[in-house]
Amino acid sequence: MNKKSSIIRHARLWPGYLLLTLWVVFTVVLVGWIFCASLATTAEIFKGNATKFLSGLHFENYVRAWKTQNVSVFFANSLLYACVSTFLILVISMPAAYVLSRLKFRGNKLIQTSMATAMGVPLVMIILPLFGIVTRMGLLSTNLSTRLLLIFLNTGINIPYTIIFLLSFFSTISSSYEEAAIIDGCTREKAFWKIMIPLAQSGIITVSVFNFITVWNEYFMSLIFASGQEVRPVAVGLYSMINSMRYTGDWSGLFASVVLVFLPTFILYVLLSNRIIAGITQGGVKG
Repeated sequence: MNKKSSIIRHARLWPGYLLLTLWVVFTVVLVGWIFCASLATTAEIFKGNATKFLSGLHFENYVRAWKTQNVSVFFANSLLYACVSTFLILVISMPAAYVLSRLKFRGNKLIQTSMATAMGVPLVMIILPLFGIVTRMGLLSTNLSTRLLLIFLNTGINIPYTIIFLLSFFSTISSSYEEAAIIDGCTREKAFWKIMIPLAQSGIITVSVFNFITVWNEYFMSLIFASGQEVRPVAVGLYSMINSMRYTGDWSGLFASVVLVFLPTFILYVLLSNRIIAGITQGGVKG
């Protein structure tokens, strides 16, 4: 009876397994074709021979994309925006989430509700007022001010989500750890940095990866504010390269650029996949 019920229970999951398998196969085939096209020539791509490598492997496509297609500039800009923004988001959100999860004070629920509400505000509703304010203040006059503005906007927009994520994560950690540290003479600030941060490491890594990828792939806001080639991130840079294809026709270089842009987030997922899964699942278990 137990064996029969187990078979029935697993049979109910088969449609989900089938859909997941189809999605994985589709993704692998699509990414694999793009990778093959990045090592082929433009003529082979148009003839449908991108995966056959009839003329060999053309690694010079990556060199050409990096140097002549400005991928190196776009890559450096996105790396700067993503790293600095992710760091600032954590520095602001970790103490805020800890205070909201541990201290009971007037306005605590109001702040939490405000953060949750801010997550639901579409970016398109605030982008035009922001652009008007920024233009009047002259913050787009130099490359430095544009970079600082994009870092500031990416940080502010992602803080509500990060606070809510870490708030639920800190709530799952037992308060007995910090209470024991305070009894031993540790201040609440030291207990936060030395006790709570190490315990919340998996959740911090998870939300850091999500924020890094969000900023790395950000497109709409950068399209509005980053008008110059020198300050554009990879998403907007790829869009400009696609438009230039009608004049250059260098499709093999374009696919090489796509692979170069895709690599950082792919490497992050591969190296930190276990930490990400642990952070997501642990945040849903009450400690």
